[in-house]
Amino acid sequence: MTLTLYTNPMSRGRIARWALEEVGAPYETEVVAYGAVMKAPEYLAINPMGKIPAIVHHDVAITETAAIIAYLAEAFPEAGLAPSLHSPKRGAYHRWMYFAAGPLEMGIMNTAMGLDVPAGRERMAGYGTFALLQDVTEQLVSQGPYILGDEFSAVDVYLGSQLGFGMMFKSVEPRPAFIDYVKRLHARPAAMRAQEIEDKLAAERAGT
Repeated sequence: MTLTLYTNPMSRGRIARWALEEVGAPYETEVVAYGAVMKAPEYLAINPMGKIPAIVHHDVAITETAAIIAYLAEAFPEAGLAPSLHSPKRGAYHRWMYFAAGPLEMGIMNTAMGLDVPAGRERMAGYGTFALLQDVTEQLVSQGPYILGDEFSAVDVYLGSQLGFGMMFKSVEPRPAFIDYVKRLHARPAAMRAQEIEDKLAAERAGT
């Protein structure tokens, strides 16, 4: 194998797994345990931050979930997860991918940890207020079945996962538009395969 996923079923590795199932390329899985294993020199050589997920493709390590998703879309163009360089949708693809990786994820994580932006400091937060962030995201997912209209892309994998996890852990409001969008994404065969694989891994590890 020339492609390996380093993951743990209780992590954002589930997002990377979904992207891998979407591209359809053969890959191996290395489950990395939290604690000593994840901080051991062997894994730190792949990700010095000692975090998951990570992938190694042709001996090149890629870390950070959004980077992994974007990389896979570029490395396997036949999967159609990213618009071509000359597509008019290319700008929107980059815009919303990094919106999801920046303001959206930051706002969700701050909310999950109970961190509120102090009054008068909204401009410093990068996303203003979380209410505004959710309003903008609601408008975005309401414009079509996918972020790029009728075209499913890697942006949906990442942004949809952020909303799905956010609603699961109650750090994102369960707005009807969010629920419908995530439900539509989770019905994709690749998403269902990925969830089945990760749930099986989680069950196996719980039994050990």
